[in-house]
Amino acid sequence: MRIAYQYRLRPTKQQAQEIDRWLSMLCSQYNFLLADRFNWYEQNRCPVNACPLVCHLPELRDNPDYYSQKKTLPNLKKTHPHYGEIYSQVLQDVVKRVKVTFDRFLKGDSNGKRSGRPRFKPRDRYRTFTYPQMKDGCLQSNLINLPMLGKVKVILHRPIPNGFKIKTASITKKSDGYYLTLSLEDATVPTIKPDFNPNSITGIDVGLKEFLTTSDGKTVAIPQHYRKAQKRLKVIQKRVSRRKKGSKRRQKAVKQLGKQHKKVADKRKDFHFKTANNLLKKYDVVAVEDLNVKGLARTRLAKSVLDAGWSSFLSILTNKAENAGLLVIPVKASGTSQDCSNCGVKVPKKLHERWHDCPNCKCSLDRDHNAAINIKNRAVGHSVLKAKSLLSNSRIVLEAYTYCEAEV
Repeated sequence: MRIAYQYRLRPTKQQAQEIDRWLSMLCSQYNFLLADRFNWYEQNRCPVNACPLVCHLPELRDNPDYYSQKKTLPNLKKTHPHYGEIYSQVLQDVVKRVKVTFDRFLKGDSNGKRSGRPRFKPRDRYRTFTYPQMKDGCLQSNLINLPMLGKVKVILHRPIPNGFKIKTASITKKSDGYYLTLSLEDATVPTIKPDFNPNSITGIDVGLKEFLTTSDGKTVAIPQHYRKAQKRLKVIQKRVSRRKKGSKRRQKAVKQLGKQHKKVADKRKDFHFKTANNLLKKYDVVAVEDLNVKGLARTRLAKSVLDAGWSSFLSILTNKAENAGLLVIPVKASGTSQDCSNCGVKVPKKLHERWHDCPNCKCSLDRDHNAAINIKNRAVGHSVLKAKSLLSNSRIVLEAYTYCEAEV
């Protein structure tokens, strides 16, 4: 089981300058390796039977894959000695990032979805580098030992649980300072908790009127953090626009704008964590809609959808449930608002109609409440839930049998 913990870093002035220098050099190397891949792609992607009769045939060369680009790093350190000051595994991780980015462009991810054409990164958009391996005992007290950087102070606002092993460490520069993200591994995390109750289930329908509505009829108000901060963001954005490009005053205003955006994002993330925690305290199984949030973010409701942050919330809910030995079941989203939760008859409604009135069974309730009940009903017969129920029952029987043997 992998989990990520993020901490605030307090590097010295010299360490902060070194981190910035590393980011600058790694950004240049990232763009160089990406350009090398694009050169090969543009010159060699055209099949012979699709070429014009008169054309220039470029010299064919091998595809610059992960291993061939990795072999160029020793020569890079000879031609550019300052790259030798960067930890070798951090430099190798840049090659891996280029490989992952380009493979998503050509082949797609594990689900076959292809990403857009990779873009070259400007210096202020390359903010993270990663140590792919960390030694045991690298974190002692409030200091972490980072190779080639030395011991850096960490604000440990929460301790690392016993038994967890640090696998990787990532340094990120944000608008308000530097952050350390530790990837932790623990093989003892239970896949299902011992007292798992498959009957403790609820369905939730996320929306823009209320953030979510449960199948019990309870609602969570939508906070709208971005809309509340728009007035302040507008003032700072105008301040950025008035500054001369390339000036220090503009950089200062951009930094101030970044801090304000981060403040909004932190508030939203805190709200998502607290809401997910409250749900998992009450229920062992949560049924959610398998939404196409990217598609909804291209509609006229884009600002409200992105402000709500449904994708982030569902991801947090799933991860917290997995860590707690609970279950989140995604169900098909089509028809949950149109079908009657009592008799199953389809009752067409437009988006502005917020109340469900069924002419067949006279069922009358809020549209989102009706959708939440439909989501719950679809999850009840889910194969994953049945398997979890059988596993839970067999565990109870096994514990009872063990108890009886002990009594005898």
